Amino acid sequence: GSVLPLLILFQSVLAQEVYKPTPHRNSYIAASYVKFLESAGARVVPLMINKSDDEYRRLFRSINGVLFPGGGVSIKSSGYSKAAGIFYRLALEANSNGDYFPIWGTCLGFELLTFLTSGKLLLSRTNTSGIALPLNFTDDVRDSRLFKDFPVDLMKSLETEPITENSHRWSITTKNFTKSKTLKSFYRVLSTNTDGQKEFVSTIEAYNFPIYATQWHPEKNAFEWTRPYIPHMPSAIKTTFYMAYFFVNEARKSFHSFPSTEEEEKALIYNYKPQYTGSKSAFEQKYFFD
Repeated sequence: GSVLPLLILFQSVLAQEVYKPTPHRNSYIAASYVKFLESAGARVVPLMINKSDDEYRRLFRSINGVLFPGGGVSIKSSGYSKAAGIFYRLALEANSNGDYFPIWGTCLGFELLTFLTSGKLLLSRTNTSGIALPLNFTDDVRDSRLFKDFPVDLMKSLETEPITENSHRWSITTKNFTKSKTLKSFYRVLSTNTDGQKEFVSTIEAYNFPIYATQWHPEKNAFEWTRPYIPHMPSAIKTTFYMAYFFVNEARKSFHSFPSTEEEEKALIYNYKPQYTGSKSAFEQKYFFD
């Protein structure tokens, strides 16, 4: 099929509540997620929380994919989870009708997707709140869309070097994942990891939908420097780029577009300035919203 020119490629990154809101700082997006998508040729539109269903539907028809980022809000009762739920359902409906629309979930976004798909909170505590790990690939990785075009040397690095950064206290154990008929039939497990005690699922892709998720953080390797355990070696940077490149190429298969240039220009992240937050936060820069 024909591919959309790069010119009109828009992906949204979902915002989330600020832990201690102040005026004009009620929600935020970590800038590393924006840079992650921009590095592979997408333009970013912030997906604000607490908007109406109609506004979300309108935005859904205008953008080519959505990324649910990591963070620290509730996956049951936050503005983040509510907006994500709406976009998840819209995406399932659209994709089922031949209207391609990809979703990516990172860390909290990964956990949220398992909740949205299964309707259950199946997470367990793991000792993974600041560690880089190699991936334990499953046999299914050979048939995956996500890793199919990764260079052989990079796959080797992913398997043998600690280049996937984990910053989560909760995981879905392989045991809990396998016990859930819904998750097992919806997602192909591409990699697992262990904290020494529990094995957990770390990379998934949906069998029949362009939905992808990592419990680890591909965007941090290239764009976050606040923690000593974030890997920055060449293979780690290459990982950031190949993950972003894959997802942005998925978004190229979407034919959504803004109804007008004016609406498009108003929606872009370029209307906001990232602020330096690295001295007091895990993120070097954040975008804040009212």
